[in-house]
Amino acid sequence: MGVNNCAIVIVGASGDLAKRKLIPALNALFLDGRLGEGSIVVGSGRSDFTDESFRSRFNFADSFRSRLYYHRYLPGLKKRLSTLGDFSRFIFFLALPPEVYTATARELSREGFGPGASIIIEKPFGYDFASSGQLNRELTSCFDESQIFRIDHYLGKEAVQNILVFRYANTLFYPIWNSRYIESIQISALEDSGIFERGAYFDRAGIMRDMVQNHLLQLLCLLTMEAPTSLSPEDIRLQKISLLRSMSIEASFRAQYNGYRAETGVNPESTTETYAELRLAINDFRWTGTTIAIRSGKGASRKGTEIGIRLRPLPKLLFNTRGDIAPNRIIFKIQPNEGIILDLSSKVPGTDAAISGTHMNFCYRDSFAGEIPEAYKRLLLDAIKGDKTLFVSAEETEAAWKLLDPVLDKGDLSYYHKGTMPESNLGVNWIDFEAYKGICG
Repeated sequence: MGVNNCAIVIVGASGDLAKRKLIPALNALFLDGRLGEGSIVVGSGRSDFTDESFRSRFNFADSFRSRLYYHRYLPGLKKRLSTLGDFSRFIFFLALPPEVYTATARELSREGFGPGASIIIEKPFGYDFASSGQLNRELTSCFDESQIFRIDHYLGKEAVQNILVFRYANTLFYPIWNSRYIESIQISALEDSGIFERGAYFDRAGIMRDMVQNHLLQLLCLLTMEAPTSLSPEDIRLQKISLLRSMSIEASFRAQYNGYRAETGVNPESTTETYAELRLAINDFRWTGTTIAIRSGKGASRKGTEIGIRLRPLPKLLFNTRGDIAPNRIIFKIQPNEGIILDLSSKVPGTDAAISGTHMNFCYRDSFAGEIPEAYKRLLLDAIKGDKTLFVSAEETEAAWKLLDPVLDKGDLSYYHKGTMPESNLGVNWIDFEAYKGICG
């Protein structure tokens, strides 16, 4: 059922995010009947567009483009919207640099947008623990926390949403989801390309702020948090925060690919890391003794985001008297080619007791008809409906920053050739995720 009488305003609508992701996601929602009667999309920015010239930027059917409008800057926006309809909900997506979030929120507040309005902001939510707290205080001086949606597009990915279903809707896995059976949890998010044209932003952030603090810690929370009492946003948030507060960082490693300092927008003497690796501990009864490892990097030898769960080895009995049977593994392929893979051991046909490794695969493309929904489509719909389940709270962001603060920009910087993997000194026995490349591909 569609959401009626909603005005969705994209502030910064002339930018790349709006053109590539946001407007197409809203068009998809319209085609699905989710943008109901009286709902419109308004672009706002510095560019001098008319309604018609703004619409001409998008190759969509006229039935959707007729719902697109443009208003230059923010002053006068509320009056303009009053001429376009009688709206019960106002959604503002700040497709802007994070440093202007506060000023924009204040301007919207001065325009008179109050209890019926919500604002959506994208990471990074601050630069460290202190700045994230300051940002949250400034935003809540203009809007209530219930009106603020902090979007992490990883949480909108179907493969990520399936993690809790995998854990809690299958009796097979819930009993073993603890340190007694699981030896290590590994999260790997790598890109084989460099930073493209993002040098000015990336050099201020680095991979730790760009990927680990938000996307990858959120994955770890979903993998390891205790069962919420319900699927309400508040109950899920409480478990994530409790989990983040129980974590500690045991060791960290930073590296930079050769040639990074020559990238456009990068300081020629930059010490920003393009690769980071962390070894963590979760200090609670469920996970004490399980190795937790996270890595992320640009210019690596491969591309892909995966989660690897390595179970503990079998005892040296029966078929494993020599101790050479590989432990079972569970692989979550987050992107590309979403799926879940179970590594098992089986008898080789025609032999007495020869054991070979094999896979059981669940591939999204084979199991479900149609395209997997784009993350922004799901998240925008949830924001329009006021559902905060897949959004990040202020308390979560501050807990994640507090965990990472001791290692941000700290430690010696190693170097690696673009297209290779850095050799870290953390001693993590990483799963060979490349071996699963062809599965679900």
